[in-house]
Amino acid sequence: MQTSAFLFGEELPLEDVAPGVTRKIMGFNNQIMMVKVFFEEGSEGYVHSHFHSQVAYVESGEFDVMVGGETKTLKTGDCFFMEPNIEHGAVCKQKGVLIDVFSPMREDFLGT
Repeated sequence: MQTSAFLFGEELPLEDVAPGVTRKIMGFNNQIMMVKVFFEEGSEGYVHSHFHSQVAYVESGEFDVMVGGETKTLKTGDCFFMEPNIEHGAVCKQKGVLIDVFSPMREDFLGT
């Protein structure tokens, strides 16, 4: 299972994730997935963990990000890394976008 080689952002579906949080799956195969997540100010990526490795890039905005019990404020151009099974979450302080990359891909995002 994988996406085609070329994907156009304006054609990708926008999914509701949580209040004030939406996402677009930008591309994947069984080994990797990239997701663009849009946050309204005050919205939250709830604290959770999963068996995937994950790195997130702050494309825009400002977020209070918690990884493994430590919280830092991150802004445009910053990133954060989550090892498998470590608790993490984010609160959006200023409207923004995170680019998340997962390995392996998140099958639960596809409803499979």
